[in-house]
Amino acid sequence: MPVLPGNCPFCGGNIDVTAFACHECEAAVEGRFAPNRLAALSGEQAEFVLAFVRRRGNIKELERELGLSYPTVRARLDGVIRALGFTVAEDEAAAEELRARRSDVLAAVERGEMTAAEAAQALKEI
Repeated sequence: MPVLPGNCPFCGGNIDVTAFACHECEAAVEGRFAPNRLAALSGEQAEFVLAFVRRRGNIKELERELGLSYPTVRARLDGVIRALGFTVAEDEAAAEELRARRSDVLAAVERGEMTAAEAAQALKEI
């Protein structure tokens, strides 16, 4: 039986499930249902999650099973985390650093250490 895709296979957009049926009692339900969050994963990401669970989250064992390096396993795990709508710790740290750098530029303008034009240029470069 085909697996429900996470996104439209034609345009990549979000999909709605409009019907489902029970093979045992033949009951059917129609309407608009959002797919479960795991449906957002690509086939490769879903296989990675299955391997991750099978190895009880042990990255060393996952490296051996998949024949991948630690950075590659971490990158794939981060991709799964993002696909499920969560924030990766590195993303938060990078966002905080960006906010701090912008704040520093604005503070320099307030102190008169930088003109508005210089600040605009500095903010473009951040």
